[in-house]
Amino acid sequence: MAVVEKIDEAAAPAERERYAPSVRVMHWIVALLVLFILPVGAVIKFIAEPYKLTFYAIHESLGFLLLWVMLLRLLIRITKKRPPGPWLSPWERSVSATVHTLLYVALIVQPIIGFLMTNAFGFPLDWFGIVTIPSPVGPDNVLGGWLKGVHIVLGYSILVLFLLHMAGVVHHHLLKRDPTLYRII
Repeated sequence: MAVVEKIDEAAAPAERERYAPSVRVMHWIVALLVLFILPVGAVIKFIAEPYKLTFYAIHESLGFLLLWVMLLRLLIRITKKRPPGPWLSPWERSVSATVHTLLYVALIVQPIIGFLMTNAFGFPLDWFGIVTIPSPVGPDNVLGGWLKGVHIVLGYSILVLFLLHMAGVVHHHLLKRDPTLYRII
C-alpha cells in the first residue's frame, strides 16, 4: 500500500516541480526526431539503390531540422528556470547534468558535422526538397572521410548517452519511484 501511495503522489507533482510546457514539448520533439533519425542513419548502408538516396535525403533533412530544434531548445532551456528536485542526491544531479550537457552538445554538433560531411563529398543539402542549403565547404574527399568518422563516433556516442538517459528513467521511475519522470511529461 505504501508503494502505491508513493506512486500516486509522484503521478501529480506540484506544477512548480515540473518543467515549463515549452521545455517539455521541445524535449519530446527532440526525442521523436532522434528516435527516427538514428535508426535511419544506421541502416542507410544496407539499403539498395535507388532507395538509398531517399534514406539519405530523409536522414539529412531531419538532421538539419534537429539542429534548429536543438538550438531553439537550448534557448528555451536557458531562459526557463529548472524546477526543484529535492529528492535528487548530489551524485544524481551530477550524473544528470553531465549526461544532459553531453546530449545537448552531441545533438547540436552531430547535424553540423553531417552537413559538412555531405558537402565535402560533393552533395549539397536539398532540405526536404524545398530549399538547397549553400555549401560552406567545397568537395574534399579527405575532409569528407574524416568528418564521416567523427559523424559515426558521435552517432554511437548519442546512442550511449540515450541509453544512459533511459537508465536514469528506469532508476527514478521504477526503482526509486520518485517524480522525476513526471516533471518532463
